[in-house]
Amino acid sequence: MSALALITGASSGIGEAFAQRLASEGYDLIIVGRRRERLEQLAKSLSKVNVQVVCADLSTDNGIEAVAQICAIEPLTMLINNAGVAHYMPIAELPIEKANELVHVKVVAPTILMRSAIPGMLSRGSGTIVNVAGMLAFAGSAPASPGGRAIYVGTLAHLVAMSQTLSAELTGTGVNVQVLCPGLVATEFHSVQGMDLSAVPRMSASDVVTASLRGLDLGEVVCSPGVENQDVLAAAFTANFAAFTSQTTELATRYRT
Repeated sequence: MSALALITGASSGIGEAFAQRLASEGYDLIIVGRRRERLEQLAKSLSKVNVQVVCADLSTDNGIEAVAQICAIEPLTMLINNAGVAHYMPIAELPIEKANELVHVKVVAPTILMRSAIPGMLSRGSGTIVNVAGMLAFAGSAPASPGGRAIYVGTLAHLVAMSQTLSAELTGTGVNVQVLCPGLVATEFHSVQGMDLSAVPRMSASDVVTASLRGLDLGEVVCSPGVENQDVLAAAFTANFAAFTSQTTELATRYRT
């Protein structure tokens, strides 16, 4: 049986780069997105493997349910939760429907798709999940958030914490989890918001995919393609866990005075 990968947000950017790379390695694909014409063009260009096009809107419950059913039925080798939306706006100004869309695409959809795919992966004793987040997941303590992106940053941080915890939960099962955290990438992500970053140095989507696949070989749960010194990430996670383990059942002194 051929390896099979389902990729959300496959019509452009990192998702498209994953599709091209995995197809070159012989994976059959299920490519998911909202733009059918773009998906069909991509499928046509990947003629050496079997490609199924699924047009679904992961900002809706119906769209998530449709893709979740596929994840539950198909013998997925790899699930790549890449779909994203770009809503940078102060929270008081962000329309509620856009806030809902963002949380559905970056939190609800990855959660439900993983929940649907993992039982099958466990029964087969193997599988890989890649959740695409971003380095902004680590920017919560930054003194300012240009453009207003609290909800967006929160969704990325959710993906990091969930992926780390899930990876530990699945230890020894043959199912691996990675959260992919690129920085600025040369895709359509910012241009759809009217942001021109053409003069700003950005990583290619192809390099992001290279880092992800190599990171899986290295056993990395958190893959940050642009971070040269991995000890920086290790120190951050060690500090987080130290804060967690330092708690007691006694009220801290600073709250008693």
